[in-house]
Amino acid sequence: MSALSPPTHSPLLLNTKTNLSSSSSSSPSSLFLPLLTFTSKRSSLLTIFSSNKSENGLASEEKKILLEKYGYDVDADDSFSQSSPKSKRKKDQQKTRGGKQVQDPPVEPKQPPRTTHKLLQVIGGTVRRTKLLSPNSMDVRPMMEVVKGAAFDILQAAGGSPATLRPGRWLDLYSGTGSVGIEALSRGCSEVHFVEMDPWVVSDVLRPNLEVTGFVDESVIHTVRVEKFFERAEQFVGNSGAFDYISVTPPYEVVDYAVLMRLISESPFLGEDTFMVVEYPLKTDMLESCGDLVKITDRRFGRTLLAIYGPTWAQKKKKSNTHKTQQVK
Repeated sequence: MSALSPPTHSPLLLNTKTNLSSSSSSSPSSLFLPLLTFTSKRSSLLTIFSSNKSENGLASEEKKILLEKYGYDVDADDSFSQSSPKSKRKKDQQKTRGGKQVQDPPVEPKQPPRTTHKLLQVIGGTVRRTKLLSPNSMDVRPMMEVVKGAAFDILQAAGGSPATLRPGRWLDLYSGTGSVGIEALSRGCSEVHFVEMDPWVVSDVLRPNLEVTGFVDESVIHTVRVEKFFERAEQFVGNSGAFDYISVTPPYEVVDYAVLMRLISESPFLGEDTFMVVEYPLKTDMLESCGDLVKITDRRFGRTLLAIYGPTWAQKKKKSNTHKTQQVK
């Protein structure tokens, strides 16, 4: 077989002055043969010699039907892919329904990938000075180190053990990077439950921080909203009783502190001997008590305020320790 077969011409005769259904009895002078030249099967090139509709009477649709009949891929030809004014008007009419303009849905801009850095660290206990991951963005706002250090100093003193925390279970709400719960484990806590709703923060920040500090086995992560966690408390925690410590470090702008404190006070997580650390912004009224707990201290660090609640015996012990310190001085 030869490498290239000779061109094949269409045997179809068309009266280009009339439509396709015209009688074949027209005079020979009115006949015109549009030349359709096909190459062999190895080439898809098609040469068409014809003039426009004003000269030969063939509309684009008729050309399309004719070419498809001879196996030509019309959809791949740019000359047929361009919309005619009529088809454009039809598409515009389809976008208008009931007299209202229907717009195409806006294309959402692609979000840049989220990244992390290592600016946090554990400030006390067995894994002191270990670097922790935190997001580069402001989606997660970790507790400042000066605030965290003050909170644990107060808790240790109020619990009667200035060097370390009393052993117990810690509930870290809005945990984010996990820096507060990890600090608790480093200083003597036996178990921490982390509650964080952002799956990316859990997988790319919190869990790696637990792995680098070696506290994976002492940790339980709940990837859920705090409100849902309270609604299904027994399902998440079981019947293991109240926590010894609770930390509350929420995003200020999306939290109603009155509602949040009520949820905590009515939950089974709060016991008579629980200590609770609450970080809150300026111009927020914090109650003097929460359930059976009383406010032990309330301190300000710039625009951040820190309230610590605990049992009444801890408040008395704190006052007694303060009095002794003043006498020594």
